[in-house]
Amino acid sequence: MVYAIVRAGGRQEKVSVGDLVTLDRVTGKAGSSFTLPALLLVDGDKVTTAAKDLAKVSVTAEIIENLRGPKIVIQKFKNKTGYKKRQGHRSELTRVKITGIK
Repeated sequence: MVYAIVRAGGRQEKVSVGDLVTLDRVTGKAGSSFTLPALLLVDGDKVTTAAKDLAKVSVTAEIIENLRGPKIVIQKFKNKTGYKKRQGHRSELTRVKITGIK
């Protein structure tokens, strides 16, 4: 089984070919491809972590769709002072399909 750990939007994701992964928003339209930097590669029993070997590895992904995450409600309240604050947030996300690890 071949899989890689890639850096994607400030996080690390474990991916293999054919996986659908939701990342922070990536610029591009649906159908376009881009590459992700690999931090670790597992090819059967062989594990690659050396930076010079990982420079040769490319993980390609195809954008499936751009979407927004679930609404997060932030509420603050202080007792006896009348202070109330309500704020909402939705993350901009992109769903991608991993097309190759070379």
